[in-house]
Amino acid sequence: MESRFLSEKQERIFLLTLAGLQFCHILDFMIMMPLGPILMAALKIQTHEFGFLVASYSFCSALSGVLAATLIDRFERKRILLTIFFLFGLATLICGLAEDYTILLFSRGLAGAFGGIMGALVQTMIGDVIPYPRRAEANGIISTAFALATVAGVPLSLWLANNIQWRAPFILTAVLALMLIFLGIRNLPEVRQHLHQKEPSHPFSAMFAVLRNTNHLRALFYSGLIIFSGFTVIPYITIYAVNNVGISPNDIPYVYLCGGMATLFSSRLIGKLADQWGKVRLYRGVALLAMGPLLVVTHIGTVPLSSWLFCTTSFFVLISGRMVPAMTIIVSSAQPVLRGTFMSLNTTVQSLSMGLATLLSGLLITQNVHGAITGYEKIGIIAVLSNLMAIWFVGRIVILDRSG
Repeated sequence: MESRFLSEKQERIFLLTLAGLQFCHILDFMIMMPLGPILMAALKIQTHEFGFLVASYSFCSALSGVLAATLIDRFERKRILLTIFFLFGLATLICGLAEDYTILLFSRGLAGAFGGIMGALVQTMIGDVIPYPRRAEANGIISTAFALATVAGVPLSLWLANNIQWRAPFILTAVLALMLIFLGIRNLPEVRQHLHQKEPSHPFSAMFAVLRNTNHLRALFYSGLIIFSGFTVIPYITIYAVNNVGISPNDIPYVYLCGGMATLFSSRLIGKLADQWGKVRLYRGVALLAMGPLLVVTHIGTVPLSSWLFCTTSFFVLISGRMVPAMTIIVSSAQPVLRGTFMSLNTTVQSLSMGLATLLSGLLITQNVHGAITGYEKIGIIAVLSNLMAIWFVGRIVILDRSG
């Protein structure tokens, strides 16, 4: 099976396979946050050390994005994607076998380095293969990976961590990655139309070409704002739920189960609506609605589980829902011949935003003598301000690729 245009059945298989790869990547990244209380107890670490575990993934992903930008458009997409995915699975296996905090920190960095490139390649292949009029719906299908990770992957991983040990989720993810590689070999098309261009004169030619384009820079800044507004809040939401809201650690899987179930349906709906109503218009609408849950989950006090589930489910639906039209806008703002390089740099920007947001939150929040989190409400306000800036700034981005 070879690109560019696929039959309807081939396109569906292509997207579902990419969603499977993305599921593995997202689960590997997401599982660190709900594992926070378990890891802090097992490794005898504090909140700032846990923050380094989360941030190491993001910062290494950022560095790998810069390195990948120098060469990613020189290779056929399928081959490099599956190679990087194999290395990602190997790094995740090392996480599961880590003997102490230092080895876990190092292996998380490796997983982030390979995972970041992989995420960029998934989005690049969507832009290369799926025509613009259906691109948001395609991103909606890929976004179901987030929903499946939250509704199935995270609860199962927490069950394994609670009933076996914290290593089990990482080993499970590595085994799943191996299985998905075989599916990728069979189902993904070769994508090589970008190889027909003139060979660049030096390794940084494509990266400099991306950075000279003002529209590319605007899209990258917009991308960073969106990620920053979410990841100031997300990494510490489980710790806040247990220590402040009064949610039992045994009930945390319900948060991800309910949020994932809702997102499973909402992501595809938002993708279809974005194609019909306009990507920018729908992004702004969903992002405006997302400000409510951003403030509520960071300011709420002790409430029953049912109330907390309503808040967090709304949070998952709207915060992740923004990303469906947003990623379509970002991918389509790139010149097609430079898309791989652009998306690698986008990985760097998003990963830096994740890391900075996580570290900022770790500096602003503390635990009092009773173990409760303080300062989380400040994080919510910062998140809302960043979200508002992204809503305004999206109007300055021009769609360069409407092919198909």
